[in-house]
Amino acid sequence: MTEPRTKPARYFTVNDELVVVWEDGVESYIPLTKMRKVCPCAGCGGESDILGKLHRGPLPTYQPESFRIRSIEPVGGYALQPVWGDGHSTGIYTFDLLRRLGEAAA
Repeated sequence: MTEPRTKPARYFTVNDELVVVWEDGVESYIPLTKMRKVCPCAGCGGESDILGKLHRGPLPTYQPESFRIRSIEPVGGYALQPVWGDGHSTGIYTFDLLRRLGEAAA
C-alpha cells in the first residue's frame, strides 16, 4: 500500500457532511449521501475475481439513517471506517478516496 498524499489532521460531521481538515490545510466537505453511495466495501461495490470480473450482490437499499454517521474511526494510517446510522460498517475509506470525494464536491 502506498503512503497517502496527505492525512487528516481532524474530521467530524456537520449536518449532512463529513468535514476533513487535512494536514496540508485543505478542508474537504463531503456530502454523506455521496460518501455512502460510493461505499468501497465488497457488499456495496462488489468484488473482482482472479480474472478481474466484477461480482455484485443485490444493490443496497437505503433509509434516511443510512446517510448519517453514528461513529467514525481511523484504520491504520491510511483510512477511516464509519459506522452508518443503519449499522453498515464494512466500508474502509482511504484518505486518497476521501480527498478525491472532497475535491469532486468543491
